Amino acid sequence: MASRIAEKLDYVGVLGVELFVTNEQDLIVNEIAPRVHNSGHWTIEACVTSQFEQQLRAVCGLPLGSTEFFSAAAMANLLGDLWQRAEPNWAAACAAPDVKLHLYGKIEPRPGRKMGHLTALAGTANEAGRHVMEARERLIPKD
Repeated sequence: MASRIAEKLDYVGVLGVELFVTNEQDLIVNEIAPRVHNSGHWTIEACVTSQFEQQLRAVCGLPLGSTEFFSAAAMANLLGDLWQRAEPNWAAACAAPDVKLHLYGKIEPRPGRKMGHLTALAGTANEAGRHVMEARERLIPKD
């Protein structure tokens, strides 16, 4: 379905297509993002070629890179809410070597605003998911 959308739009580059499955098991398009997308930021650590590099390759007419995974990965968004009580505990979140921190350089944290993300790598997606959520929880300063 995503390929057909890209072809109909004569699109070149990374295209995020968010799909939902209805209760009747129909597949519907919820969102089309004609750019690199937050849902694929984990490719920075987990893939031979990240979505960012693929975008450059596509628009420059270069051959696309390998989409092979190095590792299972999971990502957790960091919203401005994390800054409400105090500066997040970056050292605690990044204590595990399989967790990577990415901040987007936004100056003002606001509730609901995406300020960055954490990515965790592991042997399985479930394990990576557990690691990234544990790291995110460690960001919250303890009283």
